[in-house]
Amino acid sequence: MSKNNQLIEIHKSGKPYIIYRSKLGFDLYTDFSKKIVLNNDNINSFLSKKYKKKSKETDLFVGFFGYELLNNLINIKIPKQNNINFPKGIFYKPERKIFLNDKIDYKNEYYSKNFKFKININRKSYTKIFDKFKKKIKSGETYQIKICTKYKTKSKIDPLDFFVRLSKTNLAPEAFLIKDKNYSIISCSPENLINRKGSFISTKPIAGTVKKTKILNKNKALKYFKKNIKETKEHNMIVDMERNDLSRICKVGTVKLSKQKIVEEYKDPFHYVSLITGRL
Repeated sequence: MSKNNQLIEIHKSGKPYIIYRSKLGFDLYTDFSKKIVLNNDNINSFLSKKYKKKSKETDLFVGFFGYELLNNLINIKIPKQNNINFPKGIFYKPERKIFLNDKIDYKNEYYSKNFKFKININRKSYTKIFDKFKKKIKSGETYQIKICTKYKTKSKIDPLDFFVRLSKTNLAPEAFLIKDKNYSIISCSPENLINRKGSFISTKPIAGTVKKTKILNKNKALKYFKKNIKETKEHNMIVDMERNDLSRICKVGTVKLSKQKIVEEYKDPFHYVSLITGRL
């Protein structure tokens, strides 16, 4: 049986699995022996627990942290959010790993579409929030605010079909699918927040995006970013913030700006990127 057919068989069986983008294609993790649902009570013990030295490629946990958990770890209190009955973090211990190439073939057209979305914030409320934090930035209380908008709807879709179509349209470095019995999480992000290998740690901030055209190449995109005051200031701010964050946990003098303001090419846009590294 081909590896692609193995994926389809696992998917149709209803068994939980995770697909994660790798350098040469995708890694498929399944046959989970452990599933750890994280909360504020067990997060510290999960992170501090020491495991045996890795002897096989499935000696790892795969999953996600929610922002609520991460904020709590650094003692940042956030307003109580509406309860959506979804875990703040889950990690899985796989016992089976299958390598897939980047051309996953799967299609399921039998699903219902619903293009009517409920939005949790209107233009008036958004403007009010924007004006409030604009004053806080001017006063020096903070220097970055992310106003998030939630879109909500009900549809019956096949998560694997959705992920495959999304990957074909825009294959991103941080593409992944978490498929469990009662939910699925799909990512199509170009940005790797933290990468660690041994004591070496890096972060790659992306701040600056321009759409590709027939006349716009990487060199012209770089000139555009350098001349654009808004893109340059935003990029400088993100780089400074992430360099400061790494400096809090890395050895003194090891944090460096390894790549500064380069252009990376993706399927549809060009991104303005830097690379910050350090030693723990």
